[in-house]
Amino acid sequence: MGSKRSLRLVHLYPELLNLYGDSGNILVLRRRMEWRGISCEVEEVHTGDRPRFTDADIAFIGGGSDREQRIVCDYLLEVQHELSAFVEDGGVLGAVCGGYQLLGHSYLMGDEEVRGLSLVDLYTDRGSPRLIGNIAVKSRISPQPVVGYENHGGRTHLGPGVEPMGRVLYGFGNDGQTGEEGCLYKNVVGTYVHGPLLPKNPGVADHLIARALERRYGVVELEPLDDTEELAANKVMYDRLMEKQAKK
Repeated sequence: MGSKRSLRLVHLYPELLNLYGDSGNILVLRRRMEWRGISCEVEEVHTGDRPRFTDADIAFIGGGSDREQRIVCDYLLEVQHELSAFVEDGGVLGAVCGGYQLLGHSYLMGDEEVRGLSLVDLYTDRGSPRLIGNIAVKSRISPQPVVGYENHGGRTHLGPGVEPMGRVLYGFGNDGQTGEEGCLYKNVVGTYVHGPLLPKNPGVADHLIARALERRYGVVELEPLDDTEELAANKVMYDRLMEKQAKK
């Protein structure tokens, strides 16, 4: 049964948005599908390409500098209608750091308010200082705490109907104030956690895969994988952060 399943993954502008090894997230998704006998077609969308979402299962937007973020936003605004239709139809979208900020109505670049993709009811302004350091988040989409690294000057504010990805256990999250991190909307996962996100957080990877399979094939129970090494890396980082938290 598993070998007959296939998913199409659209990786948006990897040459521009790969600031913290975001291509590692694509590798993890592909491998975790292949290990389960699920065929994974990865289409890289580059500058000058027009992405298509009609037969996509998962789309991914990584992080980048302000300049690259602005370039990608301009490209994606040209296909905003198609991307919004994909999201509203339950398409799976993962967005990290700069890609996360693009999901909202607007974000500040310097003193300029830049139009976002309006895929999720949120917006991003800026604050000082930059929020930099390791982070741990408790999230319903992962059995283990989500761990990684954050580095952003943006302060992201969620609309009243948008669920955060999780609650900050260590670090700053969306704004350093509310204790919220990231966003969940339909099958969209937006987050400031990178470094990259998925190698140490297999539960998040499986959440994305399971939602994509459910949309295309109906409810699917993922076969468990041997995540001994991944979970060990997750635990080492989590324990280290909690030890620091206890000493504060």
